[in-house]
Amino acid sequence: MNRMSRKRTLPIKHWTYSSLTAFLRNPLAWYKRYVELVYDTPSSPSSYIGRAGHLALQHFYSGIPKEGAIDLGLEFLQDVSDFEINFGKIKTRAAKKKKRKQMEREYMQAISFYLERPPKHRVLGVEVKAITDVKGLPLPLKAISDLVVQSRAERGAVDIIDHKFVDSFSKRGSPKPIFMIQAIFNYYTVKKEFEKPVCRFLVYECKKKKNADGSSQMRRHVIDFRNSEEEFVLFHRLVNDATSEIARKRLYLPNPSDMFEGENSFDIYRLGLVD
Repeated sequence: MNRMSRKRTLPIKHWTYSSLTAFLRNPLAWYKRYVELVYDTPSSPSSYIGRAGHLALQHFYSGIPKEGAIDLGLEFLQDVSDFEINFGKIKTRAAKKKKRKQMEREYMQAISFYLERPPKHRVLGVEVKAITDVKGLPLPLKAISDLVVQSRAERGAVDIIDHKFVDSFSKRGSPKPIFMIQAIFNYYTVKKEFEKPVCRFLVYECKKKKNADGSSQMRRHVIDFRNSEEEFVLFHRLVNDATSEIARKRLYLPNPSDMFEGENSFDIYRLGLVD
């Protein structure tokens, strides 16, 4: 089967980091969102805090002063409707209101931690969206990079910056597999968009709750693409295997243990809403 005919038989037009990890975690939830294009599953409070933080940093690195950027992130958070938030066991209006105030406090604390001494970069692009074909992969890759900056590790190259607002830091040492998957998506799209060597993927984790010992609220993780040959081989294998899976006729089964969408995917399966 040639590449063009195979693309036409696949249920999606491209892979993204979010869609690939969603497929690996919960195929039925993936099918609902990325094939049927139904986006009605509420997101967690933590997810919305992260989105507000990303929005604030997007405006900050685009040239808006700190106070204005913080206000825009808070405005976004306040505009989110209750039905868009997965409150879990919280049911009463009063309890939801209390939780929303907590979300605002955590957002304000986290973004203030970050912007107290923001990392300095020569910024070349903010919220860079791109899609590209990659040799050896049957579907294009699509990604959004928080920041693309001039690399300090290699002359003439660029680095990619990703921000994460977290409850606890990731362990130091070898990069998490989930970071590496995201990094390679961004590597290929940024390389195509900027037509320059892509040197590193830098993850800035900002902890939302203040450390009791007064230690830094920020932690940086570095993925150097110059030392990642094995990871690229594994990434290609993973994407090709996932593409083969969605190409064949199959049953999409729920993952009830999925902490994000397990309950929703099991309900879809129980009601027979997806063939």
